[in-house]
Parts: sequence; structure tokens; C-alpha cells
Amino acid sequence: MNATHLGLLAGTLTSIAAIPQVAKTVRTRHARDISIWQPLLLAIGVALWLAYGIVLGDQPLILSNIIPLVCNAWLVVLKMRWKEV
Repeated sequence: MNATHLGLLAGTLTSIAAIPQVAKTVRTRHARDISIWQPLLLAIGVALWLAYGIVLGDQPLILSNIIPLVCNAWLVVLKMRWKEV
């Protein structure tokens, strides 16, 4: 396994980690128990990693940060929208 494959595997696993929480939040329309800070800080961190990957032109780094950025940003929006439901 070379460095690119290792990066893609790591990126895949970290990318899919947020999907179950997004799916559950959408399905239940309930975000009251989610801290706003966890997905917000992750979205900011992932956005910075994405920018770093773009600057370096590192495809595994770029690709592995798109899905978590979308998922965590979406969780922030859902939290703000459904926090009282």
C-alpha cells in the first residue's frame, strides 16, 4: 500500500463517520442533543484541511475533506433549525 492509497483509505473512513449522525438527525428531525460546537469546529477544521490540500494539490487530502465538510456544515444548519423540536 502506498501513501496515496493510505491517504484515500483514511479519508474514506473519516468521511463516512459523520453520515450516520446526519442521517439520524434528518430522520428524527431532532437535533436538541447535539452540541453545536462539535460539528461547527469540525467543519472549520475540515475546511482548513481542504484549503491546505488545494494549496498543495494533494488529491487524497482534497477528496477526503469534501464529504465531512458538507456533513458537518449540514449538522450545524440542522442544529440551528431544529434545536427546539
